[in-house]
Amino acid sequence: MRKAEARPRQHDHLGNAARGSGGEGGGGADRAGGVPPGAMEIPSSLILEPSLYTIKAIFILDSFGQRLLAKYYDNTFSTTKEQKNFERNVFNKTHKTESEIAFLEGLTIVYKSSIDLFFYVVGSSHENELMLMSVLSCLFESLSHMLRKNVEKRILVENMDGVFLVVDEIVDGGVIMESDSQQVIQKLNFRTNPEPAAYGFILFDYITSNSDQSEIISEKLYKY
Repeated sequence: MRKAEARPRQHDHLGNAARGSGGEGGGGADRAGGVPPGAMEIPSSLILEPSLYTIKAIFILDSFGQRLLAKYYDNTFSTTKEQKNFERNVFNKTHKTESEIAFLEGLTIVYKSSIDLFFYVVGSSHENELMLMSVLSCLFESLSHMLRKNVEKRILVENMDGVFLVVDEIVDGGVIMESDSQQVIQKLNFRTNPEPAAYGFILFDYITSNSDQSEIISEKLYKY
């Protein structure tokens, strides 16, 4: 009786090729559907929609960390106590450093100091630092122009009404309205002195357009 011989198992190359072609076909279907092979789909919950509300807060502190001006544009810190605690933490982290950007409590903070003042602009953790820095630069340059380059606590406190106007021209409700300091100053000049300029132009137009009549009237008055 003949013994059974053990033979090595043959690999199904044709089946593998067929399966490979099927896999390529499946990959082509994925590519046709817009998903490249091997790519991981990002959950919709992690996709951030663009928003105009980029600024969460602007505040100015003195050299002791005391608030001089603060404006918050959302409910991240809903109470005054929470706001002041946040400002204290920010000041403690930044007032002895030479950096211009800090990350604290899930927020991005850009800041600048001048003599005995500290200026802060706060955005979310994913906010563009350059965008926040443009707001900070506009704020500082506008105040420097308004205060005649005397950006210090005493002068700023004496002109606090103007400081609030500057901030409101730059940011409104968290939306950046202006990042050019020259435009901010021009708008402030128009808002604070609208009537004298208007009257001046009207008076000038009246005098130049009625010069002949004014000469006649003056001659009559001279005769009397």
